Amino acid sequence: MPRRPGRLARGVLAVMLLAACLRAPVTSVGPLLERVGEDTGLGATALGLLGSLPVIGFGVGSALVHRPAMRFGLERVLAFALVALAGAVVLRSVPVAGALWVGTAVIGIASAAGNVLAPAVIKRDHPGRIALVTACFTAVMTTTAATASGLAVPVSDAWGGGWRLPLGALAVVVLPVALLWVVRAVRTPRPEEEHAPAGLPAAGRRSVTMWRSPSAWVVSVFMGLQSASFFTLATWLPTVETSLGVDPRAAGWHLFVLQLVGMLAGLLVATLMRGRTDLRPLGVAISLCIVVAMGGLLLAPQVAVAWVALAAVGTGSSLVLALSLFGLRTAHSRHTAQLSSMAQTIGYAIAACGPLLAGWVGGTFSWSFVLVVVGGFGVAQLVVVLGAARPGLVVGR
Repeated sequence: MPRRPGRLARGVLAVMLLAACLRAPVTSVGPLLERVGEDTGLGATALGLLGSLPVIGFGVGSALVHRPAMRFGLERVLAFALVALAGAVVLRSVPVAGALWVGTAVIGIASAAGNVLAPAVIKRDHPGRIALVTACFTAVMTTTAATASGLAVPVSDAWGGGWRLPLGALAVVVLPVALLWVVRAVRTPRPEEEHAPAGLPAAGRRSVTMWRSPSAWVVSVFMGLQSASFFTLATWLPTVETSLGVDPRAAGWHLFVLQLVGMLAGLLVATLMRGRTDLRPLGVAISLCIVVAMGGLLLAPQVAVAWVALAAVGTGSSLVLALSLFGLRTAHSRHTAQLSSMAQTIGYAIAACGPLLAGWVGGTFSWSFVLVVVGGFGVAQLVVVLGAARPGLVVGR
C-alpha cells in the first residue's frame, strides 16, 4: 500500500531532525579541546583518545543495533537512542570524575543507532530517491555540526572561557527530537506487522550474513577511510592550523567551512550520482580532493581556507557516497540495515584510529604531520573506492 504524501513528508522531517542530532555533540568538542585540556590536565594523547572515543562508540553501537532494530522496529530503537543521547550530552558536562569520559562514550554509542538505521529508513520509505534523501540527511547533519563547531569558542568566551556549558547546551536540540521519535515509535506497527515491498523475491526477504561477503568488506573499509579523514580533521584541524600560524578563532570557523562546504558538495554529488550505476570515477575524483587539500595545507598554509574548502568537497561527498552505497547496493531495507551495521562497525573501528594516531603524531613530532596522516587516508580511499563503488549488489552469504 503506497504511503500518503502527508505521511511521507512527516517521515522526511523526522529523519532530517534525527540528522540534526548525530554530529553536533561530536564536532563541537574540537575547537574546545585545548580548553578541556587546560581545565582537566589531559595531555595531547589523552585528548586524542577523547576525540576518538565517540568514533569508537560509533563502532561498538553499530555492532549492537541491528538485532534490536529487527526485533523491536527501527523507530523504537531510534527513539531509545535519542533519549540516551540527550542524557549523555548533559552527563558529559557535569563536573564529576569520569562523567566526561562516560558521557562521551555514550554519545558515540547512541549516535550509532542513527548512523546505522537512517539508511534503512531511507531505503524503506524512499527507495527511488536514496541518493537525494541521503544527501539531504547529510546536509542537515553537516550544517548543524558546522554550526556547533563554529559557535563553540564564541559561546565559551561569552561564558568566561568554560567548555562545559557550550557542550551541555546541545541537549536543548536533542531532547525535543527524542520526544518526537518516541511519539513515532508509539504509533508505528511492530516489525512483524510491516510488509516487504510487493514483488520482492523470497531471497530478498531472508536474513543474510554480510560478514562473509568480500564486497561488503570493501564497502566497510571505504566507510572507515572516509570517516577517519573527517574525524581526524574535525578533532585536530584547529590545533594544526594554530601551529601553522592561523588565528584560533579563524581556525574554529574553518571547521564550519569544512562542514558547510562539505554539505553543499554532498548535495551536488547526489545530483551527479543520479542515473549512474558505475560510481567509481566519481569516487576517485572526490578522494583526490582530500589528498590535494592536505598537500596544499602543508605547503601553502597562508591560504588555509581554500584548502579546507577543497578538503570539504572530498569529505562531504565521500560521506554521501558511503551512506548511499548501503541502499544502492542492497535489495531490501533489511539487507541495507545489515550492510550499514557491518560497514559502520568496521568503518568506525578504522576511523577511531585517526584522531588517536594524529594526536600521538602531533604531540610527539609536529602538528603539521597530521596532514600527512590524513593525506595517507585519502590515498588509501582512492584505491578502495574502485571496489566499493562498482556496479552490482552486495550479496550476503
